[in-house]
Amino acid sequence: MKIAVINGVNLNFTGIREKGIYGSKNLDEINADIKAFADKEGVEVVFFQSNIEGEIVDFMQKCYYEKVDGMVINPGAFTHYSYALRDAIASVSIPTVEVHMSNIHKREEFRHTSVTVPVCVGQICGLGDYGYKLGILALKNYLS
Repeated sequence: MKIAVINGVNLNFTGIREKGIYGSKNLDEINADIKAFADKEGVEVVFFQSNIEGEIVDFMQKCYYEKVDGMVINPGAFTHYSYALRDAIASVSIPTVEVHMSNIHKREEFRHTSVTVPVCVGQICGLGDYGYKLGILALKNYLS
C-alpha cells in the first residue's frame, strides 16, 4: 500500500510559526515520525509540500498515474477556499483523508468551513501531528 502525505501552504514553516498552535517540530521531523510509523504499519509513504496550489494539483495527478492507493492531505489555508484542490481530489478518485494539526472548528470562523472535505473520506483535526498517523490508519482500514 502506498500513501501520499501532502502538505499545503505554510506548512513548511511548521516549527517556526505559531508554535502554540502547530507545535515545535519542523516538517522534516514530522515526516520522519510519519515514515517510521508507516514502516511499522507496512505502508509506503511519499511526501510532498508546496505553497503553490497548482503544484499540489500536479502532484495529485502524478499520484493518479503512479497508482497511489490513498492520500493524506493538510491543505493549510487552501482548505477554506481552494476549489482547485477540491476538484483535483475529486478528479483523481484516490481515497483522501484531510488532516489539520489544530482544531479548525475552535479557531476563527473562516477556518470552520472546508471546501475540500466533502470529497474526502473524512477529516481529522486538533490532534497535532499525530493526526497524520491516524489518517494513514484510517486509509489502511478504508482500503482493506
